[in-house]
Amino acid sequence: MRRAETTTLEGPAPAERARTLAYGIADGVLVVPRVPDTPVPAHATDRDGRPLLLVPAGAPAVARLSAEPDDLPATLRVSDVAPVTFADRVRGRAWLHGWLTEVPDTELRAAALRLSHVHPRPELLDLRAGKDREWTVLALEVAQVEIDDAWGSAALEPEEYAEAAPDPFVAIEAGVLTHLDSAHRDELAALLPESVPSGPVRPLALDRYGMWMRCAGRSPDVPASFDVRLAFAEPVSDLHGLRRVYRRLFARAARG
Repeated sequence: MRRAETTTLEGPAPAERARTLAYGIADGVLVVPRVPDTPVPAHATDRDGRPLLLVPAGAPAVARLSAEPDDLPATLRVSDVAPVTFADRVRGRAWLHGWLTEVPDTELRAAALRLSHVHPRPELLDLRAGKDREWTVLALEVAQVEIDDAWGSAALEPEEYAEAAPDPFVAIEAGVLTHLDSAHRDELAALLPESVPSGPVRPLALDRYGMWMRCAGRSPDVPASFDVRLAFAEPVSDLHGLRRVYRRLFARAARG
């Protein structure tokens, strides 16, 4: 990960970035003491940011929870991987520490619906009450959050984390970036200042304040690749505003 100075760039606060990673798009792994790590094929959060984790009903973590149902410590480890394919795709990581519980049968359907908003997986359609099921949903009561990404590292209290909201583009960021990469690479390169000695430019990350771009160095005096932040004139909150920003940027680039 290549860092940026947060004192010179406006961007999302650490709690907002943590809520964005916890939203469910990024890859998740459940870590419970004394059992093998459990990959989480789907996870999401409720309105307060509490993670809901879809895991196999026979996972060792579930068995451990059944044996020690009270105050079982656990961590959801989240890795944010860029949707555009290039080397060093990990954009950030978050660790959500807390206490693990199994979602009761009476709340299972609601949890499955919440998960399905992020992950349209067939396993979620099969979730039902009763003992004979292949999948279950665990909940993590968050006690502390850590994040490490391009903006820096931070530790968050649960209240600060719960009060934040994920970035408004978290659900569509992958589609926007892959479209820009496939159809607008030349325009992206034209957005860079002339002082930036860059070769090919590809989109790395998007948020309501701006966009990170991965640039290939074109001379021995610069790294093989480096990241540049393109800040929007003002934060945007919806797809209409985002399209308006891109039209203005591309028009300005075309004028030289």
